[in-house]
Order: sequence, then structure tokens, then C-alpha cells
Amino acid sequence: MDAIKLIKRVVLTALTLLAVFLVGTSLVQSFNQPQVQSRLELYQTNLLLHVAEYQGEYPNDPAVQIVQALAGEEPLEAALKQYQEAVASTEEAIATQSSRLSSTVILPPDESSDPPLIEGINPPELAELKIQKQISNQETLRDELLLRLGILKASQGNLDQAIETWTPLAERSSPHLESTANTANLLLTLWQDSRTLPANSEELLTQNLEGWFHYQAFRKLYQIQGQDEALTRLNLQEQEIAAESLGKLATVTGIPAFGFVVGVGLLIFLGIQWVLKRKDSLLVQNGDNTWETPWDWETIWQVFIVGFFFLGQVLVPIVVQLFGVQSAMLDVRSRAFYILATYIAIAIGGLLVLFFSIRSFFPLAKDWFRFNVLQASWISWGFGGYFAALPLVILVSIINQQFWQGRGGSNPILSIALENRDTVALTIFFITASVAAPIFEEIMFRGFLLPSLTRYFSVTTAIVLSSLLFALAHLNLSEVLPLATLGMVLGFVYTRSRNLLSSILLHSLWNSGTLFSLFVLGSGGS
Repeated sequence: MDAIKLIKRVVLTALTLLAVFLVGTSLVQSFNQPQVQSRLELYQTNLLLHVAEYQGEYPNDPAVQIVQALAGEEPLEAALKQYQEAVASTEEAIATQSSRLSSTVILPPDESSDPPLIEGINPPELAELKIQKQISNQETLRDELLLRLGILKASQGNLDQAIETWTPLAERSSPHLESTANTANLLLTLWQDSRTLPANSEELLTQNLEGWFHYQAFRKLYQIQGQDEALTRLNLQEQEIAAESLGKLATVTGIPAFGFVVGVGLLIFLGIQWVLKRKDSLLVQNGDNTWETPWDWETIWQVFIVGFFFLGQVLVPIVVQLFGVQSAMLDVRSRAFYILATYIAIAIGGLLVLFFSIRSFFPLAKDWFRFNVLQASWISWGFGGYFAALPLVILVSIINQQFWQGRGGSNPILSIALENRDTVALTIFFITASVAAPIFEEIMFRGFLLPSLTRYFSVTTAIVLSSLLFALAHLNLSEVLPLATLGMVLGFVYTRSRNLLSSILLHSLWNSGTLFSLFVLGSGGS
């Protein structure tokens, strides 16, 4: 038995070193990756530009005052700054990926080596193709941002600066940049008041410009063409979009603001209750009650190294590679199915590892892995935890953002959901983020890890340690502090309610709220 235990520990140590290397590598790679937050700010800026065009449906329309308050005194100047920062961030991402590409070594094929996963393409070449695709996507994004940046400059009367922005784009010769190059040429023609316009002018503008930028370009086009009726329809349509954007902006800012106020009020109430009642307050309820943990640190180690990190970072990716699936090459709907399928595979594998690791200790004490539907308080704990988490995570995120300045990476699901409007794909993302992830992660981090740690630490320390591991497991440096804060609230709610349904509900509400904001903002550029 001692020999078996020794072999087991050697294997776990090797897997731990591998997990630390892979997680560390992912965190380092996320350092220069753009955050979804920076993209969210751009989408919100686009809504504000629409809203700033709102003229009111009737004289003294009170909505005009709301528009002025939301858009500020200089909406174009604020938008210009946002787009300049976005272009700089994208250029930095391109430089990082180009550096990775130059360091990728493609060795000549070895007849004795294993056959390629995809016929005619060896794994190093596949990695190179993936990086090249990422660079192409970033270059396309950069040029789309520059098209819009030029329109902002032209709208401010800085035509010379706009021409300087568009001219390099018009000279691009790469096939994947041909469309934006043609659009840049058209914008140069429009703002220099040339009457010689390409036949596909409307198609080019529609293809590469959205929202407020779309209307500005089409207004210039119709003015040059002398299409007064089309210009009138465009202005009416723009007012309709402005009113709609006002509603969307009120939604994405109003709901979190309401939640923030409720959350602050709830935290104040809990603080006052603690001062008045101390041990009988909700803050202290079950706070010192540890779990009766029959297993030791080695079981905890095994479950997380094998059932979480090894499965998620090594085994499942290898299986996917063996099937020749490359997520970067898939369309958005196929990618959504891929993300859901791989997550379910990791979750099932992780739960099986958990089951076989602790089954020798069955039956467990009654407070382990409790899913008590009949205990109605789990709903109030879930919603209360969500509102309490809002001001805490928002404040930490604001401070955190000052350090990262739009870098540090983000969950890939969020960026895909933000940039695409496929209903099926969004539904699958919702199932992944708001159903599958809360159930699996709460069972692992709050249901197993946190109570297991109370064998060696206090409940408070166990909450902090499990939250840090929860944050690191998401593999993005910029999200460590906000996610650790959220994890602490999740841990607090679970330790006080002793019902996993409460933390699962909180987790689901949080992810659903994030996806809802992404959907509203992503649909705001029409």
C-alpha cells in the first residue's frame, strides 16, 4: 500500500507541476489580450452616439434632457478617445501575435513521426495557421475601427486628419483587407465631394459600417447624389434608432444602477443588523460551523488536479486534437456547440473523479452537497447575494481596470457573444454560462473545496482560498480580483445558507446578467 500511495503522490506531483505550468502560461498569455470590457465600452459609445442625435418627438420633450445628461457635452470627443484607445490596443495585440508567429518553428516532416491530425498539415503548421488567423482577424478589426475613427474626425471638422487616417487603409493589398480598403477609398471620395462614385457604394458602406457611422456615411452619400427623399427617410430612421438606443442605454445602465443601489442598501442593512444582533445576525449565521470532513488534503489535491485542471487543460484538449477539431476555424454556431460540448465533457469527467475519490467515505454527513429545494430561503439567499455582489464587484473592477487598462484577457465566450447575433449560438452560450457552469463550478468550488478546507482552516480562510482558486481557474489575469470578490460572496452565501442551490442561483444570475448586457449592447449598432 505504501508503494501504491508513493506512486500516486508522484503522479499527482507531476500533474500538479504540469497544471501549474499550463495555468501559468495561460495567465501570462492573457496579459496582452484585450478585455471584453474595452469592447463593451465601444459598444456603449456607439449607443451614445446614436442617442446624441435624438431631437425629441415633440417640443420640450423631457427625453432630450435625459439625452444631454447621458451623452455629455462633447459625445464626439469622448467617442474619438475611446476609438483611439481601441486602435492602440488592437495594434498591440497584432504585434504580440506577430511576435509569437515569428518564434514558431516549423520543422521538416519526419517519416518516423506520427501522422498529422489533419491530412497535409502537421501540428506546428496548424499552430501557425491558428496564429495567422488571429492576426488576420485583429487586422480586420483594426481597419474597421480606423474607418470609424476617420468618420469621427471628419464629423468634428478635422477633414485633413480623417484623410490621413483613411489613406493608409485604402492602400492595403492583403486579400482579407480588400473590403475595408475599398470602403476607405469610398470614404475618401465622399468627404472630398467627388461625384465619381463606385456602383456598389451602398454595399460597401453597409458591409463595413454600422450604427451611427453607417448613417453618417449614407448621409454624405445621399447629399452628393442629391437624393433628397432618401436623405429624409434616413433622418427619420435615425431618429427611430436614436429613441431605441436611448431605451437600450437606459436598460444596460439603469438595471445595474438599480442593482447597485439595492446592493448598497442591503450591505448597510446587514452591517446595522450585525452591530445590533451580532451572533444572531445573518452575517454570522453558521459562520463558525465547519464541515465534518472525513478525507484529508490528498483527496482534495486529487480531485482538483485530476478532476479539474488535468481534465480541462490536458485530457479534453488532447481528445479534441485527436478528432482534428480546431475551434478557431469554426463558425459562431459550431463554435458555440463546441464550447458547450467540451464544457459538459469536462464537467462530467470532473464529477466522476469527485465521486470515485470520496465514495469510500460514504455515507457523508447530511450537510454535504445539499440541494434542498424545499428550503425556500435559498431563493432569497441567491438574489440577496447577487445584489450584494454587484457593488462589491463593480468597485473592485473599477480599481482593477485602472491597472490593466483594457488588457489581461477575458472569457472567450463573452467576446464571441458580443460580436455575433446568432440566436441559436446565443441560446447555447446561455446554457453553457448560466446553467452548466454554475452547477459544475458550485459543486466543485463551494460544494467540495470550501467545506474540505475547513478541516484545516477557519470558514473565513476557506472562503478566501477557494475564491482565489476559483478566480485563477478562469485563466485571465484581469479577472482574478473581480472573480475572487464574486467567489467570496458565493462562498459566504453557501456557508450561511448551507444549500448549494443558493450559490448556484447567484452564479447563474451573475452570468445571465453579463450575457444580457452583451446581447443588448451587441444589438445596438443597427
